[in-house]
Amino acid sequence: MAKNSTPDFVLRPFEGLPGETDWVAMREVVPSATATARTTAEHGARDVLVVTVLPAGWAALHRQDGVILLAVQTLAGSGDTSRDLAAALLEAIDVEPGTSVELGALPGAGPRLQDVLDLDVPFEVTVHEDFAYWLDPTQEVTPDVQASLDEAAGSMVPTVKLDAVPSAYWCRMSREFLRWARPEPEDALIDAISRLHARRESGLAGGKFVGAFRSSGLLVPVWELPRGTEADELEGPVAELDARLTEALAVTEPLDANERRARAGIVSRQVTLR
Repeated sequence: MAKNSTPDFVLRPFEGLPGETDWVAMREVVPSATATARTTAEHGARDVLVVTVLPAGWAALHRQDGVILLAVQTLAGSGDTSRDLAAALLEAIDVEPGTSVELGALPGAGPRLQDVLDLDVPFEVTVHEDFAYWLDPTQEVTPDVQASLDEAAGSMVPTVKLDAVPSAYWCRMSREFLRWARPEPEDALIDAISRLHARRESGLAGGKFVGAFRSSGLLVPVWELPRGTEADELEGPVAELDARLTEALAVTEPLDANERRARAGIVSRQVTLR
């Protein structure tokens, strides 16, 4: 790659980071969340608060109290989301407290998140019901600022991260759904779900598997749940489904005719996001 060229396209930009599936979920299906990260010693060993979004579409923020925030739902400018986010993060570290970082020119070749972040620090996600993390907690919240926060929170889809399995998120829209970012290669995961679907074992808590979408190189299967299903009702059923999926993923025989028909239907409903 030439020194000033833009990064090449990377299908799985978060591969190799702790919590790759949660990076994908925060980028695509979670409206408001924060997660823990830290830069390497070479980059100052700075604690970083990875967030879903920031005001006005900022890519990053060096908050007045010194906290560094990095937003994952900003539009990636190049073919490598990890490089784009790393560029925003390094800029945020360098600017004065109280300064935001906006999307600018495409970044050239340079370090990626995998180079900038300490890979031994767990990526622990906390889902929020508002965007109060935007603010320095030591500063007074004016009525105008509070009104802006309330307005932003009012349009959020209620979302809960499950505890029983990694990267599974209940949400309530027109009805309730589970969206579950999975780490397996696409073909293997689709085969496994197809095996379960052919045996009528792909459902969850009385609900049904309705399809999957691709994001950042991973699949995010989606289940439509019985109306009124709450997040805490899914912990046991999703653990059971995870066990069934694990068993199906271990099968190496070719799909039979029923499983191939199930697979064709699943593939026809897939969409790709970014």
